Amino acid sequence: MRILRASDHRQMPWKNGGGVTTEIAISPPGAMVGDFDWRVSMAKVPNSGPFSSFANIDRVLAILEGEMRLAIDGAEAQLMDPSSPALAFPADVPTSAEVIREVTDLNVMVRRGRFSASVRRLDKAEIIANADETLVLFREDAEVKNGEKFELDDVIHLTPPEVITLGSIPQTAWLIEIQSI
Repeated sequence: MRILRASDHRQMPWKNGGGVTTEIAISPPGAMVGDFDWRVSMAKVPNSGPFSSFANIDRVLAILEGEMRLAIDGAEAQLMDPSSPALAFPADVPTSAEVIREVTDLNVMVRRGRFSASVRRLDKAEIIANADETLVLFREDAEVKNGEKFELDDVIHLTPPEVITLGSIPQTAWLIEIQSI
């Protein structure tokens, strides 16, 4: 189990210059925005506008805070908030957000044809690393049964066959699974 503390997450400007991204994890380590295999990040989205385009990348987006309407590739905009399931879509099609209340999002991007990703709310205290990469983002304090404690935006990164058990199921934790194809 690797622990990725919120204080160690790297901040960088959005590709389109419209805001700041907090990079949680990237593969391979040290990769840049143009050459990663997969990337997990969060972003504050204070204003409406277009998303950055990433060629040959698939994206999974979850809303951690706030509310927005997300329009993807000319389709009718979808209302998204923290109660919405994560939404998967190509990162290289025109996408824009109409921000209703400032958003903090969780963004998982994977190289199309090489990796797949799923993102969902954590619904069990036992976390089994079934995917090549399993990450859990905590949006509240949590504790593993061995006593390790986590705070807002800390992340656990597991690889198979690791299993951990939390003292209780956090109400606002997200499970991220990345699998090579």
